[in-house]
Amino acid sequence: MTDPILLRDAGPADAEAIRAIYNDAVVNTTAVFDYAPRDAAAQVAWLQAKAGQDLPVLVAVCDGIVAGYASFGSFRPWPAYLHTVENAIYIAPERRGQGIGRRLLGALVERAAGRGLHTMVAGITADNAASLRLHESLGFERAGLIRQCGWKFDRWLDLVFLQKMLTP
Repeated sequence: MTDPILLRDAGPADAEAIRAIYNDAVVNTTAVFDYAPRDAAAQVAWLQAKAGQDLPVLVAVCDGIVAGYASFGSFRPWPAYLHTVENAIYIAPERRGQGIGRRLLGALVERAAGRGLHTMVAGITADNAASLRLHESLGFERAGLIRQCGWKFDRWLDLVFLQKMLTP
């Protein structure tokens, strides 16, 4: 039996699918604290920036269609944070709850650990129970809560920080 979820590195041809998934999260969820959907040029620029910084962007493909993506990037810009990255995972709305996020996050953690990174951080809206459960099930531990730090959909949002140690 073949695996119905294919994970691979994203390429330029994936830009539009990634943009559609991200924009759904912007418009319909509190998973990202952005207000404006990305245009096509901004999405291509984002992918090019990730490639230029040698940062992974993984896509999950189901039945030939990109069903989700994940990436990591610097946690903060100062040199002392060089060994800490923050992840981002977005799943197409019709594919949520099918194990795609687990596969993407697991692969992302492996990539980070393989690079010798020390810590992976996740900032998750406190009301995003599914993402919190996913991260905790893969060994992320709650590291803090920032109350009412985001404003979206006419309400204040709390942000939970989780982290996973990648090296002892």
